[in-house]
Amino acid sequence: MPVKTYGKRGKKLTNGEIISHAHNMTWWGSEFIADCGGCDLALITDAHNIKLFSEELVRRIDMKAYGDPQIIHFGTEDKAGYTLVQLIETSNITAHFSNDTCSVFLNVFSCREFDKHVVIEVINKYFQPSMIHHTMNDRLAYVK
Repeated sequence: MPVKTYGKRGKKLTNGEIISHAHNMTWWGSEFIADCGGCDLALITDAHNIKLFSEELVRRIDMKAYGDPQIIHFGTEDKAGYTLVQLIETSNITAHFSNDTCSVFLNVFSCREFDKHVVIEVINKYFQPSMIHHTMNDRLAYVK
């Protein structure tokens, strides 16, 4: 299915307009996305461990936390688990922990550069996954 791209006021952009607008984009930040499978269930269901993870991750990627992390357990049946939201001065860190699948779904977004290898090290230390599928995306901002 083709991606629909819209400009101001919801007007669908033509291919030429999309290319033209792409030339007016500048790097705004990076988003690291990780799907971690086979995690230690005891570790991903421990709110204190998740808090320690958040604190170390913020410190190790050289960010500054904006307030305390929110760590809340909710959901039903196979969707139950903790969710982590940690605001950082340059954006946010979010994660959902699936009890049913022993998985962690992590997003780190920042308009300040950070090392994805450090993020992976911290994930391994706190959750001991058997696999991590990850990607790093550039986020772009439109420059008038």
